[in-house]
Amino acid sequence: METNEIKWGVIVNPNAGSGKCQKNWPTIQKLIKRAKIEFDAEHTARKGHAIELTHQFLEKGYRKIIVVGGDGTLNEVVNGIFYHQSLDPKEITLAMVPVGTGNDWCRTFGVPDKYIDAIKLIRDEKTVIQDIGLVDFHNNGFAQRYFANVAGIGFDASVAHAANKLKDQGKGNALSYMIILLKTLLKYNSKFMQLSVGEKEFKERMFSISIGIGKYNGGGMKQLPNAIPNDGLLDATIIKKISKWTVIKELKGLYDGSFITHPRIEALQSNQIYFAENQLEVETDGESVGEGPRNFSILPKALRVVGSFKAD
Repeated sequence: METNEIKWGVIVNPNAGSGKCQKNWPTIQKLIKRAKIEFDAEHTARKGHAIELTHQFLEKGYRKIIVVGGDGTLNEVVNGIFYHQSLDPKEITLAMVPVGTGNDWCRTFGVPDKYIDAIKLIRDEKTVIQDIGLVDFHNNGFAQRYFANVAGIGFDASVAHAANKLKDQGKGNALSYMIILLKTLLKYNSKFMQLSVGEKEFKERMFSISIGIGKYNGGGMKQLPNAIPNDGLLDATIIKKISKWTVIKELKGLYDGSFITHPRIEALQSNQIYFAENQLEVETDGESVGEGPRNFSILPKALRVVGSFKAD
């Protein structure tokens, strides 16, 4: 194993932010060098490549990883860390320079949008330890999938599926995401779900369920306003079957978190969430990862990250 523990391994997704990352990488690279951060960089070439690159960096002895990209790239890197069976994830420090469309993880962890400020945070290595979520499946290509922010089932997963298709074509920005959201809403029907959150059981049609560690998803929607990223609990926001008009009326509340007071919504916490056998789509950190969730669980205080918890 090479000794690279003081160096940062940088994983760059050139397609992040609809290609903005490729355009801005030379600037970001200069800023990292100017901050006197030692690093080696690799670029992703396909979906899932960041998982492989993370594994390669860890095998070479790197213990500090910077993601230059969006929430989807971060999700792949987190999975690369936790799939590496011979290494304790707590030995790793993970940081991010946000260049994605949503950057929801950064909202919870106080990572600035400006590249220079995000890099200063990395230079100073101001870190916290966060929980990590894990979903396993009844029957899927992935036996399990880790997530650092929020997972979604129902409407959220349908939106992520459509948005991912656009991203795979090298398209997609905040405006196109909003268009996808509205188009999906018009044709979406609530799904029958059978699940238990702690001792509480549900068996009915649901609009969507968000499960996570961070507060934000969907490009700034505060769907889990009570989430604390290191409390050892998964927060769950369950939106029962509601009309499309109600969703539109509650959009403002979705962004400021006040929507959870609606009578058709329940906000719960648990360390385990079980689903009966199903064909429900799942997204983790905005990435569509398949169908048939069985169990969501939490890994308490599992990963050191550069950032801080915002107190809003």
